This record gives sequence, structure tokens and C-alpha cells, in this order.
Amino acid sequence: MRTSNHLIGLLNFLTFLLSIVILGGGIWLSSRANSTDCLKFLQWPLIVIGASIMVVSLAGFAGACYRNTFLMWLYLFVMFFIIAALIGFIIFAYAVTDKGSGRPVLNKGYLEYYLQDYSGWLKDRVVDESYWAKISSCIRDSKVCSKTGRTFNGVPETYDMFSMRKLSPIESGCCKPPTECGYVYVNETLWNPDSGLAATNLDCSRWSNDQQMLCYQCDSCKAGVLGSLKKSWRKVSVINIVVLILLVIFYVIGCAAFRNNKKIDNDEPYGEARMTKTQPSRIHL
Repeated sequence: MRTSNHLIGLLNFLTFLLSIVILGGGIWLSSRANSTDCLKFLQWPLIVIGASIMVVSLAGFAGACYRNTFLMWLYLFVMFFIIAALIGFIIFAYAVTDKGSGRPVLNKGYLEYYLQDYSGWLKDRVVDESYWAKISSCIRDSKVCSKTGRTFNGVPETYDMFSMRKLSPIESGCCKPPTECGYVYVNETLWNPDSGLAATNLDCSRWSNDQQMLCYQCDSCKAGVLGSLKKSWRKVSVINIVVLILLVIFYVIGCAAFRNNKKIDNDEPYGEARMTKTQPSRIHL
């Protein structure tokens, strides 16, 4: 029995380390929310779940090592809801980032993003005017577009070089006009219109060479934010799924350790069933 409790103590220590991984994922998303993705609410559930696992794993560690039944009961009770919350969070993250992806462009290294390719709650959240005002301001303040400029031996890159670049979703959607607009390249964030082309994409008229405007009001920029969020969340979700599997395994072992502690509280010898203990002894005459 002691071996079982020592094992669950070790597993709870490992769970504590896993909580650091979850917190790290939440902090990483938070850093991207402040500098790249600019959507500042989705990382908080992950941070709360990570912090909860950290606290509960310490309770489980103490309960297993000191055979404290109350702490073990508290650990199992709270961990059940944490596992359920993590399952719900993973399903939610996949559901809201399920639709949409970048479209390849002929002879270009980057993808382009279209708002009509996305749907659902997250899209509605992003396109909301009041919320988009905050997101676009965040993108502008992060200076992500001004950082796209490159030079080679002091010479700015040419259009052909720029066309082969692997732009991020936000760089592609917010920092340049859509390729179909036919704008003439001057540099990474300066494009002149070609009067000979008539484009039907409304983003063509929304583009501005004003470095404070660019394509921040374009649908392609909103789609780029959604595309960036999808990439970030899919990376974190893979880690969350691995952590969830390990937590379920630890939870099952925790149930076994809790049963052993109950046996001690009832003064049951280890390995002896209750039915055996309660059998009346025979009187030999």
C-alpha cells in the first residue's frame, strides 16, 4: 500500500510539472495576444486550468504521501472537474478554429486569406466593429507591418523576392493589398494602384499607403487574424491533448490510492477484503 501511495505522490509531482506546461502555453498565447494575434481573452481559460492543476496536484501529493484521506478526496473531486473543463476547452478550441485556411496564390510563396472562408463564433467576435477597433489598434501598435521590410546588402528586396516570402497570416492579410487587386509594388508596405485593372474585391478600395491605415480595415486582415489564431491554437491543443491523457491516467491511479487510504481509516489490513474481516471467528471446544 505504501508503494501505491508513493507512486501517486510521484505522479502528482509529475502532474505539477504538467501544470507548468499548460501555464507556459497560456503565457505563450498571452504574449502573442499582446504582440501578434491581438485577441486577448482566449488564453485566460488555459491559464486558469493550469493554475488549478498546479494547486490540486500539490494537495494530491500531500494526501498521498501523508495518507490524508480528506486531501485525497479533495484532489479527486476537484481534478474530476478540471479534467472535464480541459476536455470542454479542447473541444471548444477545435470548434471555433475549425473553418478556414489560407489559399495558395499562383507563383507566390505566401497564402492569402478570405473572410468568407471562416464562420462561427470566433469570426463573429473578430468582425464586431467595436472589437475589431481594438484588434486593429493592437496590430498597428505592434508594428508587425513595418517589420516586414528587408534589405540585402543595403538594397531593398525586389518584388520577385517579396513574392517568394512565407508571410504570416497577419502580414499577408493586413500589410499588403490582395494580389488580385493588381497593385504595383514599391516596397513591402507601399503599393500604387494600376488604373488598367478593375477588381471586384472591396479590399482593393480599402487599401491605403498611409502607414497608419494600410489594410487594417480590410476583410483580408480580419481573415489573417483568424488564420493566425488557428495556427496558434492548434499548436497549443496538441499539447493539451497529451496532458489530458496523462491526467486521466493519474486520476485513475489516484482513485486506487484513495481506496487504500480508506482501508487504513477502517483499520483494514492491506490485501484483506472486508468480507473476510467481518466473518465471526469460530469457537473451538
